[in-house]
Amino acid sequence: MARRLSITNAVLACMDGPDGGYGLVRDAALLIEGDRILSVGPAEGADEVIDARGRLVTPALIDCHTHIVHGGNRAREFEMRLEGASYEEVARAGGGIVSTVAATRETDEARLLAQALRRADALIAEGVGTIEVKSGYGLDIETELKMLRVARAIGAARPVNVVTSFLGAHAVPKGMAADAYIDEVCLPALEAAHAEGLVDAVDGFCEGIAFDTAQIARVFERAGALGLPVKLHAEQLSNLGGTRLAAAHRALSADHLEYATDDDARAMAASASVAVLLPGAFYTLHETRKPPVAAFRNHGVPMAVATDWNPGSSPMGSLLLAMNMACTLFGLTPAEALAGTTRNAARALGLADRGTIAPGQRADLAIWDVEAPAELSYRIGVNPLHKRIFGGRE
Repeated sequence: MARRLSITNAVLACMDGPDGGYGLVRDAALLIEGDRILSVGPAEGADEVIDARGRLVTPALIDCHTHIVHGGNRAREFEMRLEGASYEEVARAGGGIVSTVAATRETDEARLLAQALRRADALIAEGVGTIEVKSGYGLDIETELKMLRVARAIGAARPVNVVTSFLGAHAVPKGMAADAYIDEVCLPALEAAHAEGLVDAVDGFCEGIAFDTAQIARVFERAGALGLPVKLHAEQLSNLGGTRLAAAHRALSADHLEYATDDDARAMAASASVAVLLPGAFYTLHETRKPPVAAFRNHGVPMAVATDWNPGSSPMGSLLLAMNMACTLFGLTPAEALAGTTRNAARALGLADRGTIAPGQRADLAIWDVEAPAELSYRIGVNPLHKRIFGGRE
């Protein structure tokens, strides 16, 4: 029989309430066997007992959109934006994603991993149990594969689940046409990464400074042929129809969505896609157009929240801060923000076995020194994590 762990005297936020709320259970206990939750309720026959002493227990947090594998930084571009340059102007001047591409190509695999582990450690310290990691700063076959290998290595080196997304369609390399890049680099890189078992999902950037819907559709079609789910950076700076394209391909998620419309929300609802909100990028880029949260609510589109941790538009390494920003900038409730980093974040990654506290779910949990779950979104710059349980172990 596998080792059994009991957590007693807890306030459980099961995140399975029918009204989308916390699903609170007070004076509760749960029993873990191996890496799975065995029962919620009486917890007899445990090999080890953790007395939560009335603390809040939630599912471990999930950061469902990050770019934590990259070389270099873009602090100078931060200065440029403060001096008045727009995101598009920075990109067209040779900065933006392309500058990180150069740094990532020049950084060897061991150093990329060392840097990425420091970022992963910051997320783990806030109770995160699953991190999605994208490629997309290679824009050549060799570097895209290097990034994905590093992402896999994070999960081998740390007690955290890593989900990888191939983001070859992230930017167009200098001196190359977009269609030629898709044919000669992006699709062959996807095939090679899939052959090595490095890809869990396929992503793209549908925007005027990146790829149009026809080009992204070609990437999605290849992903479908390989049996891989898709997701999309869509409607961040303009509306090009990316959200409806993602919905037509039954994407796991569409992310950013500042310029999404009510029709886009309706299409997402029909495809069961998750809206991933990224307030760090909204904040960093001084954007003013907010995602249509009311439309997502009206149409029943689940909303996730993530850091979008990247060196340019969202150099933010705190998922708790992202939750606060989602509330203060986008108007989410604290219950929606916590659902966005647990239940709905799991859904955005196609992971049915985590994000809630229930029998059969992975025993990835966070124990917090708070009196109420709203405190997780309320405080700024405060980490109230008491203990993290990963796969049934402290």
